[in-house]
Amino acid sequence: MFMYITFTETTVQIDLWRDYVLSSSKWIWRIIGILSIAATLLLIAGFAYAVQDINHPQGSKLNLSAPSAKPEGTAPGNIEQKKELKAAVIGDSLAKGTGDSTGSGFARRSVTKLAEATGKKVTLLNNLGINGLTTSGLLPKLKEQGTRYVLGEADIILLSIGGNDLFQGADLLSGSQTGTATNDGEAADLDPDELLEALPQAKKQLQQILEQIRKINPDALIIYVGLYNPFVDVKDLKVAGNQAVSEWNSAALTVINKYDNMTLVPTFDLFQHSLNKYLSTDHFHPNDQGYERIAERIVQGML
Repeated sequence: MFMYITFTETTVQIDLWRDYVLSSSKWIWRIIGILSIAATLLLIAGFAYAVQDINHPQGSKLNLSAPSAKPEGTAPGNIEQKKELKAAVIGDSLAKGTGDSTGSGFARRSVTKLAEATGKKVTLLNNLGINGLTTSGLLPKLKEQGTRYVLGEADIILLSIGGNDLFQGADLLSGSQTGTATNDGEAADLDPDELLEALPQAKKQLQQILEQIRKINPDALIIYVGLYNPFVDVKDLKVAGNQAVSEWNSAALTVINKYDNMTLVPTFDLFQHSLNKYLSTDHFHPNDQGYERIAERIVQGML
């Protein structure tokens, strides 16, 4: 009796263990099956994505907000990041400041205004303006070691050139001398046809000047002061002068648009209807107020 009970209990235990094992095996196989299905679906999705990427590749987006690898203040033409600014001026009598009773011209006025607007130290390295200078005269100047050194050290380069190419040295004259307005509103010795004839060669030389300055200093902000017609009140020179100046400024802008950190500051509209207000007594150069307005526009172009 005792032995029978023991055998029966053992049999029951074996049956229970068998049922447990069989039940566990079912769950294990179910889990393995689910994982296999998931892995298969993932593999199919990955394959489909790879095929789509091959047929329709997409480039990564450029992070424009990423910081520059260059040290602070070395970004080309970025005057906002520079703690101190150095400016250089080159060109003709407008660059020199002829006609300004204080001698400041747009050069020193721009430096002062920029310092006030930014709160930074702004230094004028040198004013290389020369009375009567033309594009033909400026080109060899750009090969001189002293000129190249000054321009190479500048963060900002102000350029004024071209007025003498169009108006043939009128900036050297004053009063009732040749090239200025006379009492009857006529002009002496300034041929309207010659204004237009001088354009093609002068424009080529202007392009060479801008390109050479850019090569001398690839990082500087170059600001070209556009031309105005100082003889808009002279009957024989109003139309031809306006046409020549407009074509000149357009040619300059064509070159300037090819480069970063190069700007044209317009002055034509300032003088078009305000000659008496902004021209000096020589009827060619700006006066104090004229240079002040030009300086204001220069600084606006930098900020």
